Amino acid sequence: MDQEPIRSHSTPRRVAGSIVLGVWCATLVLVYAVVAPLVSQRIEGVDPATLDWRPALAGLAAVVASIGASVLWARGLPPRAGATSAAGRRRFLLGASAVSGGLLGVAGAVVARIAPWLTVTVAHIVEPPVEATHPRPSPQWQGARIRSYRRLGRTGFHVSDVSLGSGQIAGSAHGEAIAREAVERGVNYFDTSPDYSDAGSERVLGRVMKGQRHRMFLATKFCTPRGHLAAGTSVVDYMRALEQSLVRLQTDYVDLVHIHSCDTLDRLMDPNVHEAFDRLREQGKVRYLGFSSHTPNLVEVADTATRSGRFDVMMLAYHHGAWPELAGVIARAREADMGVVAMKTLKGAKHRGLEALRGAEQAYSQAAFKWVLSNSDVSCLVVSFYDPRHVDEYLHASGQPFSDADLAVLDRYDQAIGGEHCRPHCGACLSACPTGVPIDDVLRHRMYFEDYGREKSAMQQYAGLVRNAEACLGCAAPCAGACPDGIAIQQRTTEAHRLLTLA
Repeated sequence: MDQEPIRSHSTPRRVAGSIVLGVWCATLVLVYAVVAPLVSQRIEGVDPATLDWRPALAGLAAVVASIGASVLWARGLPPRAGATSAAGRRRFLLGASAVSGGLLGVAGAVVARIAPWLTVTVAHIVEPPVEATHPRPSPQWQGARIRSYRRLGRTGFHVSDVSLGSGQIAGSAHGEAIAREAVERGVNYFDTSPDYSDAGSERVLGRVMKGQRHRMFLATKFCTPRGHLAAGTSVVDYMRALEQSLVRLQTDYVDLVHIHSCDTLDRLMDPNVHEAFDRLREQGKVRYLGFSSHTPNLVEVADTATRSGRFDVMMLAYHHGAWPELAGVIARAREADMGVVAMKTLKGAKHRGLEALRGAEQAYSQAAFKWVLSNSDVSCLVVSFYDPRHVDEYLHASGQPFSDADLAVLDRYDQAIGGEHCRPHCGACLSACPTGVPIDDVLRHRMYFEDYGREKSAMQQYAGLVRNAEACLGCAAPCAGACPDGIAIQQRTTEAHRLLTLA
């Protein structure tokens, strides 16, 4: 009698396995494309209320469906010949392996998308930074006070030569106490802005000023917590921005308002900002107008401001080894009786340079400040106070002459950071880039991240660049050799792109 042919299960089993594998692959793509970016944004600190979470729900549904498909596939597996007693265990193990492998794949998809946080960003945040404050403060610094006041141009105010910048003060647990102590020690010029710590800086100073507004010369910016105001902003919006600052500062007026980080003549001479300033001044809400700038186009911007007669103060990056043109810019401003405020006076406060000076008797900050103040055309310098020790250390430099010992400290610092510091206002390399990458801005945001500890702000500002250093990846590097200070531009900018970009 003929035997009935044995039915093969291998083909349907392979088909079912391929379907399950395809479902998991589709899930991994979905997780990588739409779920992992949400994880990245939450790591960055984006308000969860502003995110669209529907893609995450779709990703979760896909994972559940993949798990279900794996279970059904495992349950449908036929027992092996002669091993029916172990069929249940085999199905369980195969199903569990499929689910575990799929979930590991999901985790891998998320990790792959946020890899820059793990391999670059976290490494820089978690790795202990070199302390920017001198590790062994001298007893001679204790109780240091302002010893010198200088005239702030045509404003007629005499301001403390070392003055308080508040860019990081809102992030300090001792911010208000630091500012109050600075006032008691004679500091009377205070610089703030709405875009410092999402307006937290203005709020801190607003609380500090209660009862002692008359002791403080206060400067803020035409700006919002989200960023600068573009040329062509309406007069009403310019005025509203300043009025919102007054609310946060809990005062009726500010002494000085800057056009913030002004890098073009369009913003500097925008008729709307000047009309807004005139109206605000008539209303008693502001007294003087200034501008701050980082631009390589500084000579044109600054000289235009000086010739216009509209500006009372300029604030620009100025430190030892500064761009040679700066001395002339500053001298012309003072001849026009404009006040000159120096910022970025610590030349990046780069960790490698500070590490080289840990054994020095004096603080690097003091040597750097004394170099800046050795230029009598500088009205004052602004530096960020965020550690209680800064009050003693920074103020000890007030009124002190610049010495050979100070010069030796600055030389040691320069040797340690060779090939890293991008000089503000230089711009010598910019014309060498065929795609128009703002190399100076890219490296400045990198400095904020690595050396100033402002990781989130640096990443947000970098994300706002119209062009970024992605174009440097794989470029033939025609910029090589364009930096007068020997910076390896392509290496530094591509590292900056990976450091400041999440995906």
